[in-house]
Amino acid sequence: MSQTRGAAAPTSGAQDHVVLDQEALDQAIVDVASRAADWASTTPRQRAEMLERIVRDTYTVAEEWNDAACEAKGYDPHGPEGGEELFSGVGTFVHMAQAFRQSMLDINKNGRPHYPGPVRHKPGQRIAIQVVPGSVFDRILYSGMTGEVWMEPGVTEAEVMGTMAQAYQEPAAHAGVSLVLGAGNVASLGPRDVLTKLFAEGRVVVLKANPVNDYLVPYWTRAMSVLIEAGYLRIVSGGAQVGAYLTQHDLVDDIHVTGSDKTHDAIVFGVGEEGARRKASNEPVVSKPVSCELGNVSPVVIVPGQWSKSEIEYQARHVATMITNNAGFNCLTPRVIVTHEGWAQREEFLDALESVFASLPTRRAYYPGAAERRASFLAAHPEARQIGDASGDRMPWTIIRDVDPSKRDEICLNVEAFCALTSETALEAGSTVEFIQRATSFCNEVVWGTLSMTLIADPRTLKDPVTGPAIEQAVADLRYGSIGVNLWHAMSFAFATTVWGAYPGHPITDIQSGSGFVGNALLFARPQKSVVRGPFVAKPAPAWFATNRNAGVVMRKLLAFEAKPSWAKLPGLMAAALKG
Repeated sequence: MSQTRGAAAPTSGAQDHVVLDQEALDQAIVDVASRAADWASTTPRQRAEMLERIVRDTYTVAEEWNDAACEAKGYDPHGPEGGEELFSGVGTFVHMAQAFRQSMLDINKNGRPHYPGPVRHKPGQRIAIQVVPGSVFDRILYSGMTGEVWMEPGVTEAEVMGTMAQAYQEPAAHAGVSLVLGAGNVASLGPRDVLTKLFAEGRVVVLKANPVNDYLVPYWTRAMSVLIEAGYLRIVSGGAQVGAYLTQHDLVDDIHVTGSDKTHDAIVFGVGEEGARRKASNEPVVSKPVSCELGNVSPVVIVPGQWSKSEIEYQARHVATMITNNAGFNCLTPRVIVTHEGWAQREEFLDALESVFASLPTRRAYYPGAAERRASFLAAHPEARQIGDASGDRMPWTIIRDVDPSKRDEICLNVEAFCALTSETALEAGSTVEFIQRATSFCNEVVWGTLSMTLIADPRTLKDPVTGPAIEQAVADLRYGSIGVNLWHAMSFAFATTVWGAYPGHPITDIQSGSGFVGNALLFARPQKSVVRGPFVAKPAPAWFATNRNAGVVMRKLLAFEAKPSWAKLPGLMAAALKG
């Protein structure tokens, strides 16, 4: 079955059936444009104070925000899914705001953000700066986890320090209006993009909410009220017609969109036959800068080893969490598990993964178009294994095993499913090192997209004098914006001091997973990718694991800590984590 390479173009499920209120949209843009110069003149200290209030106001509205998101997605707000939603929605937004606040304080004191280091030299004339853990609290809360930002080839540490926080070296030169076209799946995405534009790039912002999660606008408005009151932010609603009008507005200087590559192409080249013609001839209708995060067929590469039963069960829970989080409606959800055909424990691992699926309640397929996208995969693979309750609007966990890796038009390797579905493919290799090399080439050359991926390898394999260096070379060679090693690559999104976005270099006529980075709270000028690492088996297991039945309690305690860190809060938080 031939497939067009790219994301499955998730639809918003909403159309503009009302008359476009151009006057209101114009006023929103005029309002923020009139405040761009004032924003550029605010000091880092003033911005830190605003971020402090954003954290406080967000924490005040957190439960209402989370309740609304859980109601829309069919979650119990105090159950495990509600804890997951609290972490990915409110929690990551608060964490990012705190990270930017610390950078503002550092700039106020020393002229640039402080990174903890160390700085390491990597293959390809690159340096990697460790940014996690960034504090003693990080070492406790994210025990055993690290995060690095790799720079583009040839960038020296002196150049990194000299080019950090460029929007603070000449603030007036960076003043302008950014349009943020928000995503509809994760509650924090639009607000996080607002923070990146304001505090990393120096722009004032118009945020257009996605129709799927437009119900969150009242909570975002309260959380970011300090920015709205000062005129630095306006939030508007509407579907594609509103978005199209805003992208063409003369006062909008740049655009950031989270969606699919089809969304990007519609903005940049237009739609229909004329849009296709313009793309083919590279004649954009929008010439202003467009940054974007557009999805991925995210792979998880399982490096073969001799795993104990408990290790297999742990990694099955780990991978199942990646797939079931947010009911599979994430651009970073793994869509293909890459295994070694000769791995003796391959079937045992996959069976354990399916057992975890069977233990987890299925979820509402809340994102529009999910049933149609899933049907296209089942049409190509009627042998797909479907696990769990499929009644009503629930979607069973679905895995397609033994996908042929030689089929270049294979839907599982070319199309982002964007629903509760993943696949598995096995590569032939004569040794573990050969598998690592083949998997690297396979991910780079065959699997569509460059946003994020994870490598999983046991500590014996990582320490082996032959396979260990091969894995490190793979980390260097993989062309993804975020790479996890024994840690779900989503933590690169969550940490905020790492960078999140596609691997650089895509032309607008083949944008794939996008262009530019968000997050980047340490304000690096030339990042290439992030690499996050964790222990092969963490004890206790992370609170964000889907199997953690105490996630609701842990995440509320974590949010309270993030909002106002204190040594006094740690014992209760750690005790709750141990119960998971």
